[in-house]
Amino acid sequence: MDAPGWRPGEEPPSTPQAKSGRNRLIRPYAVTGGRTAPRMQLALEALVSSATFMSVDTATLSTEYQAIISLSQQVRSVAELSALLRMPLGVTRVLIADMAAEGLVQIHQPSLDAGKPDLNLLERVLSGLRRL
Repeated sequence: MDAPGWRPGEEPPSTPQAKSGRNRLIRPYAVTGGRTAPRMQLALEALVSSATFMSVDTATLSTEYQAIISLSQQVRSVAELSALLRMPLGVTRVLIADMAAEGLVQIHQPSLDAGKPDLNLLERVLSGLRRL
């Protein structure tokens, strides 16, 4: 389920570019304050959900934060948010980690047993690749 009236291939209505009515060119380092690594380990498949409540005034947040909060009303992966926002994955990871530190989103990390890959996840990926 995506944003109402949004179709794949179109710009999601909650992205910063859609709100301004034109495509903006903002360098990734400007969005992240020059940081290239998130404050915490954040897996691509980690799930993100909005943790904001009505008491939080989202109008005071950056347009990138507002877009992430809007899209994460439904639980989505970090990779999916990056694709929907049309932002580089590294930038998205930094922003989501910052938002988690501020309590704006909740992150549900996959559990990794002592560095071993999750066999269930690998099987799902293999199954998906075979369907292609």
